[in-house]
Parts: sequence; structure tokens; C-alpha cells
Amino acid sequence: MTANTVNMLEAKTHLSRLVEAIEQGAKREVIISRHGRPVARLVPIDRPPPSQRIGLAKGRFTVPDDFDALDEEIASLFLQSGSK
Repeated sequence: MTANTVNMLEAKTHLSRLVEAIEQGAKREVIISRHGRPVARLVPIDRPPPSQRIGLAKGRFTVPDDFDALDEEIASLFLQSGSK
């Protein structure tokens, strides 16, 4: 296989290897050709790293200081409902 261009048969034969190279960043794109003419491009899907997806609501609200104040009352209500 050449560096960035593969023919259709090579692409079919080595698809999992080509996708792995894209996933790992070894290749940024692979051009697939048919009869020597480029017809398609295999590229990574641009998506933010997982660290950027967590915490999307950061800064949009604050937790009140008395957030845990009703823990015991809530727990006793759960315990009472199970004993009926």
C-alpha cells in the first residue's frame, strides 16, 4: 500500500488496518481510488476528546450549602415506605 492512496481492492482487503491507522493517528486520511482515479476519502470523525464532554453544565448552577440537610429525613421516609 502506498502512503495515502490505495486502490479499491487494497482498501477492501486492508480496511480494518486502514481504520486502525486513522484511529491511532498514524494516517490523517487515506484516499481510495478506482481505476487510478481518486473516488473516496477515509478520514477520522472529528469529535472532542472525552475530557471535553464531561462537565458540560459546569458553572451553570451552584450547589446550596444546605444540600445535605435533609439526608436523614429522606432516608427515614424510604425506610418507612418499605415497612408498610
